[in-house]
Amino acid sequence: MKYAFANRVRHLQSSAVRDILKVVGQGNVISFAGGLPDDDLFPIEGIEEAFSRVFESGKGALQYMETEGYRPLREVILERMSKKGVSGFSTDEVLLTTGSQQAIDLFSRIMLSPGDVILTEDPTYLAALQVFKSYEAEVIAVDSDDNGMLPEDLERKLKLFKPKSIYVVPTFSNPAGRVWSLERRKMLVKLAHKYKVVIFEDDPYGEIQFRPEETYTPLAALDDGTHVLYTSTFSKTAVPGLRTGWVVGPFQVIRMMAQAKQANDLHSNSLSQQALYQLCRHFDLDGHIQNLVKVYKSRMEVMVNCLERADLPDLRFVTPKGGMFLWVELEKSLNTTTLLNTAVEKGVAYVPGEPFYAGKPEKNTMRLNYTHSTPEKIEQGMSLLVELLADQAKLKNQPVEIGSY
Repeated sequence: MKYAFANRVRHLQSSAVRDILKVVGQGNVISFAGGLPDDDLFPIEGIEEAFSRVFESGKGALQYMETEGYRPLREVILERMSKKGVSGFSTDEVLLTTGSQQAIDLFSRIMLSPGDVILTEDPTYLAALQVFKSYEAEVIAVDSDDNGMLPEDLERKLKLFKPKSIYVVPTFSNPAGRVWSLERRKMLVKLAHKYKVVIFEDDPYGEIQFRPEETYTPLAALDDGTHVLYTSTFSKTAVPGLRTGWVVGPFQVIRMMAQAKQANDLHSNSLSQQALYQLCRHFDLDGHIQNLVKVYKSRMEVMVNCLERADLPDLRFVTPKGGMFLWVELEKSLNTTTLLNTAVEKGVAYVPGEPFYAGKPEKNTMRLNYTHSTPEKIEQGMSLLVELLADQAKLKNQPVEIGSY
């Protein structure tokens, strides 16, 4: 039967990462593709105890709850955010969501009409690009470097395109691992006020910080509570299976997002929210995060060492200061999208850089995840990858022999 789908489905695309993971799952492949935390580091006992406390609280724990989410957990989130300098918000300005991904979707639903413009970094989080395009928005890339968006290009595009919003991941960005400078952060907030544009700050990795002596001020801490929405998640610090994220921002926007959520799912998983509250109150979550940071930092260093030893032409990367990813640029002649099948056949997987671009993609790029593999697997997988890339570079640089006639 030919189904009469809505016109908007033409903008829906499968996630490149999910497609890769399906292929990887079918064979013996070392995967640096998914953005997965390490299962072995999940706080199993702490979560079991947290759920036990929830069930001991009575039958009411199993009932529906308000759309905005479990209020005690919202209070805990505000406490934790105040340590980052984000303060002045009430629980009515916090919405609990099914992961931070839903926060991106709800924001897009209430803010973006077909043809509206949203500005992003380039490259940026590919699942956010999917959401924006599914609502038929026009995504415009702002020229960026390792310190964030370039001020001149940002202001030029604010004047030219009059965007509805600016989407950024300023701390340990996905995929590039960038950390915006404080100067660029202040610049963005100042321009958002000047041109009356809402910033959507996505910060899922901010607590996976490898350099404790450095401070990365959230954009929300530089704002007066009117122009920045801040979203994060427990998926990277507790466990992703609980699917609990949150968004904090101006009351009018949060209220509208809550109304959109009512039409979507009434509320996110209430048991997970109550368990997370118990976990935050009775488990050393900060100590757990410190352990994650220690382990992930050591794995990152193994991957970086593998690249530093590699004799690859025009190789460029920046050592991550936190987060879960390492972004690699190779010589211009290499196309990591077409090379992926060969890599998988050899036993290693990555995510090609192409789908992360809102503008013209740089096809000689790739994203590598270091959090889900042991140091031994990283060494083994990187050896396979470097060997493949070296072979490809040799093939590209071989002189063409012209036969005699």
